[in-house]
Amino acid sequence: GSGAGQGADASRRCRARISSKTLSHSLREPTSPSMTTLSIHNPATGALITDVPADDAASVATKAARARAAQPAWAATPLTARKACIVRFRAAVVAQLEVLAATMTSETGKPIKMSRNELNGLLGRIDFFLSEVDAQLVTQTVFSDGGMTEQIQPTPLGVIANISAWNYPWFVGCNVIIPALLTGNVVLYKPSEFATLTGLAIARLLHDSGVPQDVFIAVIGGGDVGAALQAQEIDGLFFTGSYATGAKIAQTLGPRMVKLQLELGGKDPTYVCEDADPRLAAESLADGAMYNTGQSCCSVERIYVHESIYDAFVAAFVETVAGFKVGDPASEDTYIGAITRAPQLAVLEAQVADARARGARLLAGGTRLKGPGNWFAPTVFADVNHTMELMREESFGPIIGIQKVTSDVEAVKLMNDTRYGLTAGVYTPNEARARGLLAQVNAGSVFWNCCDRVSPRLPGCGQGDSGVGLTLSTY
Repeated sequence: GSGAGQGADASRRCRARISSKTLSHSLREPTSPSMTTLSIHNPATGALITDVPADDAASVATKAARARAAQPAWAATPLTARKACIVRFRAAVVAQLEVLAATMTSETGKPIKMSRNELNGLLGRIDFFLSEVDAQLVTQTVFSDGGMTEQIQPTPLGVIANISAWNYPWFVGCNVIIPALLTGNVVLYKPSEFATLTGLAIARLLHDSGVPQDVFIAVIGGGDVGAALQAQEIDGLFFTGSYATGAKIAQTLGPRMVKLQLELGGKDPTYVCEDADPRLAAESLADGAMYNTGQSCCSVERIYVHESIYDAFVAAFVETVAGFKVGDPASEDTYIGAITRAPQLAVLEAQVADARARGARLLAGGTRLKGPGNWFAPTVFADVNHTMELMREESFGPIIGIQKVTSDVEAVKLMNDTRYGLTAGVYTPNEARARGLLAQVNAGSVFWNCCDRVSPRLPGCGQGDSGVGLTLSTY
């Protein structure tokens, strides 16, 4: 799918102010003697937010059995009734948007405006699924001749396990949850341990909207709980996260022939041609690289610029990044928030050290920021090359490398010099040139004069180590 020149489905210009509300303890599930607890910390301060009950292997098995038993009745529920539940869920998101945004910001470090953007963008995705589900569930007659008729009848898979991500917990989770529930499946949902409160909020809103308790069940915990979930009798598993974890899931479930959708890592490249406006391209790509503190699945992670406009582009890029405010994620004017996972700081430091040792030119940032919490300065390198980890391995942080190229041929070769293939982009006013270049790039989604964009109308897919299967669209 391509998103040529279109705006993102989550507005980045929302100006509504956040109300000062505390986290609701109704997010908690009842404890049982066998359950452990999971501590939730604010990555911007390191402070403990709360402890929540966590699952173990026994409770996961119990939840899976409940879901299996509930699935036939949910599949038999009329589609109009299932849709009505999702319509009420959408209304609940709208009504509680400010407290939901505050919750997400507190546990992920995402700037509050971006949390609000995610929730507002979610509404369009829900609307898309609601508008398309009737047509997708119609039985199709594909052949009829004499006494022979052939039909295709969509049926639910059954029990869906969804191991979700922390960087866009509402987007990534609901990409699976909403179509699964609409089409008669039950869902065992494991939110990331770094977005647990958001996961519990999703469960609460769905249950309040009429989805039965056993049709959507949250499974809470870390990697051990994810492993316990994979051990259950499930009919499909949908995962968003790292290549390493996705490969382990495939090894575990492959022999059991469980249907898999794995959205994994990326090292997404963009090429800026010599006929592009260097300042406009720089402003767009700085946002594509640094939005959500660089912690987006489709973040721009490598930039190639034609030598004739390289210096102008680099200067405009650095100037743009210098205007991104780093600060309290709860503040309305913050653009760069906290790094959600503390271990990622060491990954960013290692990439900086490697790039500097191999001759890259550091133009901004390059260090952790002092104080409590997980902070890394927006970092820009010029004069990079493919001997550097910065241009080969996923960064998932506010860091970018910009490399000079002499031709389209060199640019395409470098863009394809990766084991990943999630998204790629080209900046040029020439549509035919863009289409010709992008046709040569190994990526599931490509962009012309835009970047870091996801639409519910376009199938999200990856090539190589970026994963298998599709999310979104009618596919």
